[in-house]
Amino acid sequence: MRVLCAFPEAMPSSNSRPPACLAPVALFLALLFHLSFSSQVGDRRPLPVDRAPGLKEKTLILLDVSTKNPVRTVNENFLSLQLDPSIIHDGWLDFLSSKRLVTLARGLSPAFLRFGGKRTDFLQFQNLRNPAKSRGGPGPDYYLKNYEDDIVRSDVALDKQKGCKIAQHPDVMLELQREKAAQMHLVLLKEQFSNTYSNLILTARSLDKLYNFADCSGLHLIFALNALRRNPNNSWNSSSALSLLKYSASKKYNISWELGNEPNNYRTMHGRAVNGSQLGKDYIQLKSLLQPIRIYSRASLYGPNIGRPRKNVIALLDGFMKVAGSTVDAVTWQHCYIDGRVVKVMDFLKTRLLDTLSDQIRKIQKVVNTYTPGKKIWLEGVVTTSAGGTNNLSDSYAAGFLWLNTLGMLANQGIDVVIRHSFFDHGYNHLVDQNFNPLPDYWLSLLYKRLIGPKVLAVHVAGLQRKPRPGRVIRDKLRIYAHCTNHHNHNYVRGSITLFIINLHRSRKKIKLAGTLRDKLVHQYLLQPYGQEGLKSKSVQLNGQPLVMVDDGTLPELKPRPLRPGRTLVIPPVTMGFYVVKNVNALACRYR
Repeated sequence: MRVLCAFPEAMPSSNSRPPACLAPVALFLALLFHLSFSSQVGDRRPLPVDRAPGLKEKTLILLDVSTKNPVRTVNENFLSLQLDPSIIHDGWLDFLSSKRLVTLARGLSPAFLRFGGKRTDFLQFQNLRNPAKSRGGPGPDYYLKNYEDDIVRSDVALDKQKGCKIAQHPDVMLELQREKAAQMHLVLLKEQFSNTYSNLILTARSLDKLYNFADCSGLHLIFALNALRRNPNNSWNSSSALSLLKYSASKKYNISWELGNEPNNYRTMHGRAVNGSQLGKDYIQLKSLLQPIRIYSRASLYGPNIGRPRKNVIALLDGFMKVAGSTVDAVTWQHCYIDGRVVKVMDFLKTRLLDTLSDQIRKIQKVVNTYTPGKKIWLEGVVTTSAGGTNNLSDSYAAGFLWLNTLGMLANQGIDVVIRHSFFDHGYNHLVDQNFNPLPDYWLSLLYKRLIGPKVLAVHVAGLQRKPRPGRVIRDKLRIYAHCTNHHNHNYVRGSITLFIINLHRSRKKIKLAGTLRDKLVHQYLLQPYGQEGLKSKSVQLNGQPLVMVDDGTLPELKPRPLRPGRTLVIPPVTMGFYVVKNVNALACRYR
């Protein structure tokens, strides 16, 4: 205002006003400039101004789905699970017979169960039934193991449908195990941070428990063998693996196989690198071991389970595909979103972070399609944060945005299977905690399994696009994916469509169903955090009702909220949900 009053001579003298009179005008112009600028930089708050008659604010997003043909069809076991060998170290493997754990795993079947991780290449098999007794005296876990044996013998329940061994462990025994696991957690973290791992012994008894858990849960076991046992010429030493294969065959265990875990890290972990060509020869050697064994002559083989596709990793994959691209049934790799040990809750809402996976998919697909066009690709071992995750973040509602977007993006880009690390183990990236309580990502996975089928549909929206600016990438905060509804869900007839929507905006979004979806009955499954912690909550609510397991240890009924036909979908801010559009009679969804 002082600047305007400093130049009165610039105005015609006949019409000039006193400088003080310019102050209200300047204040009004400054206010208009501030409001205009705020709206440009993203301030979506409504302005307190009157609208001109007949002027209608454009708030609706029109949504339609192509129903004639699917754009992709993924594996029936698309969402699958992983168990890390660390459960041998901390003792949790002895509790896989828990009725509650089996119930939770069954909820996510059918699926693959990969037994593998950082400690895969330090795993050795010994055909001993009871190692504590063979040592000639009680070891540190002798009493705990024998106590567990007594409980299983006296309290075992046989599932009538599958003949599975399912135990109800007493609280005192679980408390002892949690204390032991808490101590071992520090040891495991120290190993992970130092990248030096101790050897693990997998006994025949432990393998029996692992297979019992997978079989009882309706999961198909994929076992990752130790690839770091090397001969002097750097070829793979298969002696321990052959012993495991023979024992598994004698028990008629239906298992698929892998060799190693993240071979691109072998130099730092073991001091000996294995290039892609040698790894390919190792896989051919493993295939030759499987073929003479009748039950495994046609067993599936997956690999090479590389890490993030940086330049050196891509070179390893290229060498592997040249030699053994036709040997494996699917090519596998791993992904970790956040490398740092300390993250903030808002990191999980960054669209830039959500989109990092897309570029990696293209890099993997380029190499694979060069040697074996059409070969299936799996993402094995996806985690939100490294080093076991971050407490109250990796296991919170906020982490679900990354997980659900991962599922949508992978299916859209043709990845056949995604394996979640981990179903249950140490750290904070798991689906089930050490009290056997399901975490937010478990409920998200359960809804996905119940509602989403393998056929992916193309989504068409209007009102969502923004004009691109030079040098700026548009990253959508509202993400919409569509699939045919799971045909195993008998609540919905074939031809129904399920949408799942992620709203990262801090304001609600309105979506109007158009085209083939217009005026159809919609069932809403809105998943929101439950409790005072907000996005950091470890509990969730479905359509306003908290999700917890029933007192008898069974899973609760997932009840939808019906929305009347033609009603606009209102997506609350920073939430995610599933929307089943009934009776669409979509041609792509009527047949398997």
